[in-house]
Amino acid sequence: MEAVVHKANTRGRVDFGWLKSNHTFSFGSYMNPERIRFGSLRVLNDDIVAPGRGFDPHPHQDMEIISIPIKGALEHKDSIGTSGVITSGEVQVMSAGTGIVHSEYNHSEMDPVNFLQIWVIPDKRGAQPRYDQRRFLPEDRKNRFQVVVSPKESAEGLWINQNAWFSLGNAEAGKELQYESRNKNGGVYAFLISGKVNINGTELSTRDGAGFPRTDLLKVNALEDSELLLMDVPEIQ
Repeated sequence: MEAVVHKANTRGRVDFGWLKSNHTFSFGSYMNPERIRFGSLRVLNDDIVAPGRGFDPHPHQDMEIISIPIKGALEHKDSIGTSGVITSGEVQVMSAGTGIVHSEYNHSEMDPVNFLQIWVIPDKRGAQPRYDQRRFLPEDRKNRFQVVVSPKESAEGLWINQNAWFSLGNAEAGKELQYESRNKNGGVYAFLISGKVNINGTELSTRDGAGFPRTDLLKVNALEDSELLLMDVPEIQ
């Protein structure tokens, strides 16, 4: 099947002063009936939060939430007693399950924080709320893909309640990386954090995204030094 391409400049954009965000899929005031989800991938927000500002306590339920800082530090507190700060190189997961209230703030009073917030629809409702975070070494993804999120049954990465696999890759210009899909009935959504790549004949530039439905293999050719996030997700019934 053909790739579904979402160029960076076609994303929904909001600017509240303290928050600048680009939405790949419908979220908040941005509603696009052609961009509701890709399989179980429901939200992909590219957020920049001003120094000392953030999201006040707010609830979530029955959603798997993944945060990946690109630059800066993000502070988290929640109703199950967890608090922490994540920085570039770390990944955070939160299973909202039966219900959780959390806040997110820029940990710095001097510099903005840029992070990806991603929502995945879980494979079951009413799970026990939980939180986790982990640092992943960048050298472990040089010219290869490094698993950072995986299903509960796997020992790789941080786990969530869905048969979803997130992998980060740093590819040097001229290198080809290959990725074999784990969800043949779903697909792989690629989000280019930086650089320029060609994936199975589709060219992407910084902050472009593309979904590859029902694919077996992705061939990622780096046209520049590039950082890439692959989200391998099932379809939902």
